[in-house]
This record gives sequence, C-alpha cells and structure tokens, in this order.
Amino acid sequence: MMMENGISMEYGDGYMEQEEEWEREGLLDPAWEKQQKKTFTAWCNSHLRKAGTAIDNIEEDFRNGLKLMLLLEVISGETLPKPDRGKMRFHKIANVNKALDFIASKGVHLVSIGAEEIVDGNLKMTLGMIWTIILRFAIQDISVEEMTAKEGLLLWCQRKTAPYKNVNVQNFHLSFKDGLAFCALIHRHRPDLIDYAKLSKDNPLENLNTAFDVAEKYLDIPRMLDPDDLINTPKPDERAIMTYVSCYYHAFQGAQQVGNVTHVPEPTRQYTYVPNNYNAETAANRICKVLKVNQENERLMEEYERLASDLLEWIRRTMPWLNSRQADNSLAGVQKKLEEYRTYRRKHKPPRVEQKAKLETNFNTLQTKLRLSNRPAYLPTEGKTVSDISNAWKGLELAEKAFEEWLLAETMRLERLEHLAQKFKHKADAHEDWTRGKEEMLQSQDFRQCKLNELKALKKKHEAFESDLAAHQDRVEQIAAIAQELNTLEYHDCVSVNARCQRICDQWDRLGALTQRRRTALDEAERILEKIDILHLEFAKRAAPFNNWLDGTREDLVDMFIVHTMEEIQGLIQAHDQFKATLGEADKEFNLIVNLVREVESIVKQHQIPGGLENPYTTLTANDMTRKWTDVRQLVPQRDQTLANELRKQQNNEMLRRQFAEKANVVGPWIERQMDAVTAIGMGLQGSLEDQLHRLKEYEQAVYAYKPNIEELEKIHQAVQESMIFENRYTNYTMETLRVGWEQLLTSINRNINEVENQILTRDSKGISQEQLNEFRSSFNHFDKNRTGRLTPEEFKSCLVSLGYSIGKDRQGDMDFQRILAVVDPNSTGYVHFDAFLDFMTRESTDTDTAEQVIDSFRILAADKPYILPDELRRELPPDQAEYCIQRMPPYKGPNGVPGALDYMSFSTALYGETDL
Repeated sequence: MMMENGISMEYGDGYMEQEEEWEREGLLDPAWEKQQKKTFTAWCNSHLRKAGTAIDNIEEDFRNGLKLMLLLEVISGETLPKPDRGKMRFHKIANVNKALDFIASKGVHLVSIGAEEIVDGNLKMTLGMIWTIILRFAIQDISVEEMTAKEGLLLWCQRKTAPYKNVNVQNFHLSFKDGLAFCALIHRHRPDLIDYAKLSKDNPLENLNTAFDVAEKYLDIPRMLDPDDLINTPKPDERAIMTYVSCYYHAFQGAQQVGNVTHVPEPTRQYTYVPNNYNAETAANRICKVLKVNQENERLMEEYERLASDLLEWIRRTMPWLNSRQADNSLAGVQKKLEEYRTYRRKHKPPRVEQKAKLETNFNTLQTKLRLSNRPAYLPTEGKTVSDISNAWKGLELAEKAFEEWLLAETMRLERLEHLAQKFKHKADAHEDWTRGKEEMLQSQDFRQCKLNELKALKKKHEAFESDLAAHQDRVEQIAAIAQELNTLEYHDCVSVNARCQRICDQWDRLGALTQRRRTALDEAERILEKIDILHLEFAKRAAPFNNWLDGTREDLVDMFIVHTMEEIQGLIQAHDQFKATLGEADKEFNLIVNLVREVESIVKQHQIPGGLENPYTTLTANDMTRKWTDVRQLVPQRDQTLANELRKQQNNEMLRRQFAEKANVVGPWIERQMDAVTAIGMGLQGSLEDQLHRLKEYEQAVYAYKPNIEELEKIHQAVQESMIFENRYTNYTMETLRVGWEQLLTSINRNINEVENQILTRDSKGISQEQLNEFRSSFNHFDKNRTGRLTPEEFKSCLVSLGYSIGKDRQGDMDFQRILAVVDPNSTGYVHFDAFLDFMTRESTDTDTAEQVIDSFRILAADKPYILPDELRRELPPDQAEYCIQRMPPYKGPNGVPGALDYMSFSTALYGETDL
C-alpha cells in the first residue's frame, strides 16, 4: 500500500513500498501541487491529443468522467464501457466509477478515493488519481536488471548518465534540478541534438530550457515542467520529475527497439587487458581508485549499520511504552498520556521517519554503487536488513495504532465515568436541596391552631408534597442506578459515591413514614372545622356574584349617558324599567346571604371556635352587602328623574329637526334650480346678449328677494346648534351646504352678468355680429365638456382648429400656439375663459386699427408733411380731440421743420404701445 496525495493505493504485486510519513497524512506542498498540476496536465494531453482532444483545467475537465474514460482507453488500448452522456450529477459519478473500476481491474485498488470527490473537483484527489494512472501505465512496467518501476527508472537514469561530468542521479528531485541530467539523457541517445561540452552546472535555467526545448522539438515530449519552478523550489516535486523522465525512458527505449535512435553503448569494463604503456603509476592510480570506491562503500555500510542499530534500538525502547496499558483510572491521567503520545508524534517520531528514509536511500545508493563497480551486493548484519527494519517499523506503527485506539477508548470510558459521576453529583445535589427542611416540616404541629381555610390550604400543600414525593421516587432510583453503574465500571471514588447514596436512601425512607403520619393528623383536624367551612363557602359563592351585581348596578345607576335621538332615550327608559322589575328577586337573595352570616355567628358563639368568624374564601362581609343594597334602593328613583328630564330634552330636539328639515328641503332645491337656470344662460345659447343680460338681472332680483328664507333658516339652525343636535335624518341639507349654495348662486349671477356685459362691449367695439358670437360660443361650449366655463390648453387648441385656425404640428407650430396661450392666459393659470377666447377671436376676425393706419391718416391731414401744425389739428379734428393731440404730441425734430411742428409719427406709435411714450 502507498499514500499518494492523501489517497491510499494498494497494488496487487506490491511493487512499491510505503512512502514518507507526510504523504501518509495527506499533506501536499503548494509548490509541488503547482508542479504536479502542470506536469500531469501536459502528460494527459500528450495522450489525449491522439484522440483529437485536450484538457485545460485538470480538476474541472475530468469531473464528468468522459475525458477520464477517453484517457484510459488511449493509454491502455482497450475499450471501456459506454459512458453516460447525461449532465446530471449521478451521470458524472457513474462515468468516474467506470474509470475507477477499470483502474482497479489493472491491479490497483484506490482505497480512500470516491467518485464524488472527482466530480466535486477535489484537486488533491484528482492529482492522486492521475498519479496512480501514471504509475500503473507509464512507470510500473519499467524494468532494468530485475528492478522495476521507480527503482528501475532510477537505475536506468544512473546507467545512462554515469559517464557524464557533474551528473550524479540519486533521486528524482535534487539530482535533476540543474538540468544536466536531462541534457545527459538526451545526449546519450541523440548526441547530434545537444553539445554537452558547452553546458555548465552554473547555468541551470539555460540547461533546463535546452533540454525541454530539444525534447519537445525532436523527441515529441511536451514541456511538462517549468524551469523557474524547478530552480526556485528547494525540493522539486518527485512525481512531476518521475512523470517527465518516464517519457524520456519510453521515447528512447521505444526508439532503440525500432532502430530510430543512434545508440551509444555504455563504456565496457576492462579486466585483463593491459596496454603496453601500462606502468607503476597507472597501476597505483587504478588501485587508489578501486580502494577509494571500496572505502566509500565501506563507509556507507558502516553508516547503514549505525543508522539501523540506532533506529532498531529506538523502536525497541519505544515499544514497551506503546504496549503499556497502565493508567490511574482517571480522565486526567489518560489525557496526560494522550498528550504525551501527541508530543511523541509531533517531536519524537518525525526525526525517526527521516532517519528511516535516509537509511533506505543510503542502502539503495550503496547497492547501486556496488553493482556499478561490479561488487557483490551488500548483505546487512543479521536482524538489520531492510526487511527487518521494515517489519520493526510496521510493528511500531501497529503498536502506535493500538496504543492510540486504547487511549481513545480509555478516554471515552473515563469520560463516560466522569459524566456519570457528574450526573450522580448533580442529581444528588438536586435531591438533597429538595429534601432540605422537609423532615422538620413534616414533624411540625402548625395545623393545630389553623382555621379551616388554613387547614385546607395545609392539606392541599401536603397533597402537593405527596405528589412531589412520588415524582422524586424516580430520581432516587436513578441515583441508585448511577451509583451501581459507577461501581460496575470501577469508578475510582466509589466509596464516597456509595456512602452518599446510602444516606439518600435512608432519608427517603424516613420521609415516607413522616408523610403518612402528618396526613392522618390533618384529616382529623379537618373534620372539626368542616361544618363552619361549608357555611363560609356558601356565603362566598353567593356574596361574590351578588356583590358584583350591586357594584355594577350602582355604576349603571350613576353612569352618565349621552343620547341624540328619541329612540336612544326610550331604549334607556325601557332598560331601566326592566331592571326595576328584578329588584324583588334581588331582595330575596340579599336576605338569604345575610342569614348565612347570622348562622355562622351562632355556631362560632356556641362552640367557641377561635377565628371562626373570619371567612377564608372572601373579604366581603354582611355589613358590606347591607350598605351597598341600601345605596341601590336610594339611587333607583334618582335615575327615574334623570331619564324623564332627558326624554323632554329629546322631544324638543326632534321638533327642531323637523322645523329645520321642512324649511331646508324647500330652500335647497330652489337654490339648485336657480343655479341651473343661471348656468344655462351663461352658456350663451338662449337669445341675444341683451336678452341674456335682462334675464340674469331678473334672477338677481329674485335671489335677493328670497334672502329672508335663508335668514329664517339661520335662526332655526342657531337653535339646533344650541341644543347640541349634530344629525338630522329628515333632510340631507346642512346649513353649511345651503350657505355655500347661496353664495355660489350670487357669485355665478354676478360673474355671468359681468361676462355678458363684456361680450356686449366686445361685440359693439369690434363690430361682431350675433351669428359670429353664437358660433364662438357654440364652439367653446362644444369643447367645454364639463361645463366649467373654461378650456384646457389642449381643448383650446382643438377649438381653434375647429374654427379654421391653422396651427402647425411642427416646432414652429408649437411656438405659435404658446404665444397665443400667453395672450389668452397671461397669468399661466392653465385655463382659457370665454372672455379671453372671445377677445382673441374678435381680434383675429375683425379689421383692427394699427399704428401704420393712424400715421397714414395724420399724413393726409398734414398734406404729406412729416409733421403737423396745431392749427391743422384744430381745423380737422373736434376741439377736445385736437387739444388732446396737441398736448401729447412731441415736438418734431426732423429735417425741414418749422416752429410749433409736432411729431405725429411718434405719437401714433405710442398709441399702440410701440414706443416709450
């Protein structure tokens, strides 16, 4: 089994041993993760391109399982089951499971990986899966001198790069960091592609780029590594380099098999041949070289023996501690042991993990050097072989696992014990708190001087205590059961637990006996006071509702009321009469209640019972009942008088309502009829303007003549207000609506008279015919849909168009219309009244004098002179108008003027507001 990126993998042929501890715990350095992601993506694409596709993001593009299945088909040459093309999650999981099943069929079992993790895009799991595929299909089948997979690939690299300077391949991380190993592998098989002699160990970036570029261009090996990542990472990722180097292996080995690569054979060793120039110095050098190699090998052997002895001794010393199961049976003791174990895992074991890795590395290096130097393989001392160390290490890990499981189980057991102990203490504390003072309470004789209500209360309290006692029986049994379980589990402080449990059980028995004894005594005392208690209870039952009735009745009899109608006061009187009919039964109940009290007094006096007169069920007394009953009987006639007074008031209010309604129902319709008539006249469709004016003045006189009716209504309304009458079901009119209607009628008459007079003035001054006026009025009324006497701008515009006025729809037309609106609505009220409409239409449809026409007239009087003399004005014009002109005309200041000449042009212009005169 081995752990890759946190994924546990088992191989049926066991071709790889367990890797480093950090891998077993699922750690992955971010720099290595980046290198693996890039390398594995390139490796996958180098195969997927054969199927005409590729991936961009390794954790995303394999999520649906389709390209993963395609990759396995390409690298295996086999056909996988048909994939599911659906996009649902379960389709993706099914595809990934098919891929994982196929990998498993090749002798690899992924122990801790699930299809869900691949579908969810878990990068660590995805990289681990791809590494498994690379191991199985690209590395597992590598075999060099009976070494397979990783060891075989490492030996192949060592053999191929042995003759090269500055190249010493011992691993798949630091040995390839400077790039020379890559260049040596290429040069060994294709010396025509790289000039190795020009390479320098001091230029790792150049070396790496040279190797990667040549491999990509000439060997069809894609760039799977980033030179900057290799140089800047203290320890490059071993898997990434193994993946890339495996591509070299397959490229060169495959080429050798088909004869495509120029193969440079490894240097042959010479054993017996000695050249002619062989001398003593050469022989000495050879011996020194052989001895140096031998000394180095012996050093490695001694170091292996030392490291192996030290590691095995450490394991031997550690095993008794891990196998120990002794504890003080306390949670604190076990937690201390657990913390010691964690310290061991954090501080003590990691150096030993490194020592074991170094031991295995040195052993592999030693064996490789021995093979390369034609030496026999190294056989460690008995008990110190790699398998011995591996077995001891596995025994250590099994002991760790068992020790940790025991610690956790013991912790759980002791936590359970501590929980039970705390539970016992909590329940025992609660029980003892509850029982505190209970024995003294049960032995008390407090009930001997109690009244019956107090005795019953004590008895109820005792019954409640009995129920509580029965309920606590379960708690006592729980306490005993917990104590028994603590004894069974060998709790360390069972002695104190048992003593406390016994005290609780003994006390529980005493409480049961005392409870029964007190119960008997209470029953005996209760029988003595029972008769008095029955009478007190009967009094309380009857007195409480009767007292409530008395209180409610007194409140009702003095309650203030506000009514506004006859129906309301009549309802109150009827309810009061019904109440008086019940007073006979109330008097009987009063006498019965008082007699109960008298009977109690007789019994208490006869038997001399202390406190027997005090009623435990109520605070009411017979005196209270008597006082309240007397009050009620006195308040009844007072209520009769109050209701009679209110009845008279409401009868008067009803009369006022009818008077106001009778008058208002006449005045209101009259105002509405007059308003309709005035409005109809104002529409201008009934006769000439003079006729309309005459009729309006007649209506004005009629309205003023009707005013006494309004004044009469105001007097009635004043009486209504003084009587606080706020509604009148006999009419819909109010004084406020009638006032408003009256004022609107007067305003409408005055406004229409003024409008008609203005229309007459406009007609006479502009020479407008009655037919034209009627046409203007008809058009205005047509667009005045709501009969408001005014038009909105849009209605006004439509009216102008209907009268033949041309208004363009372009911007110029809008500007012309806005100028017209400024004339007819100078205050920008948003409405055009008929007067303004009529004034505009008369100016548009009649021949209006202009300043030019007046100037031409003055020019005729002045005999074509640019000025005019006062005598000419007096001769041609009436005296008053001539003097008007002479006083207002400015002196003529133009050429050819004479004394007294007047400027008639400026004067004419000023008449029409075209100058500042």
